[in-house]
Amino acid sequence: MPVSRWTQTWLSGSLSDGDGGAGQAYRGQRLGLPERGPGSVAGFGARGAAIALDWLPCYLAAQLLTTNPAVSTLAIFAALTVLSVAAAGRSPGHAVVGLRVAMLDGQRAGFAPAVIRTVLICLVIPPLVYNTDGRGLHDRAAATIVLRTR
Repeated sequence: MPVSRWTQTWLSGSLSDGDGGAGQAYRGQRLGLPERGPGSVAGFGARGAAIALDWLPCYLAAQLLTTNPAVSTLAIFAALTVLSVAAAGRSPGHAVVGLRVAMLDGQRAGFAPAVIRTVLICLVIPPLVYNTDGRGLHDRAAATIVLRTR
């Protein structure tokens, strides 16, 4: 099955469809990451839990403090995510779940990658479209990956 240059691996059906992940037994293998434990690619469930843990306090603060909670929740979430990922390499939700955001070379993501990731996360769809390495479009655009810390 041919894969376009733009989509690369994210429309594949399995890890061995000729999609750049051929022969890859687990997420992150072609990037040289371990299969499990610290430094391995975070799964969708852990990432979903982290975003829920980040979103809930933002939602509650917006409900209590503003007259337009829908927009305010998104703004508070974006500010929290950008600042925490840029400063600490993880959001509070990531910290609770045991995840971190890293550049592909293993370094902590800085301000620009944090902004790119967060804007695309706020659009909702990019995180749901991911490749065989478990990287959503938001991570691909920012050249980042979410890894387990434990």
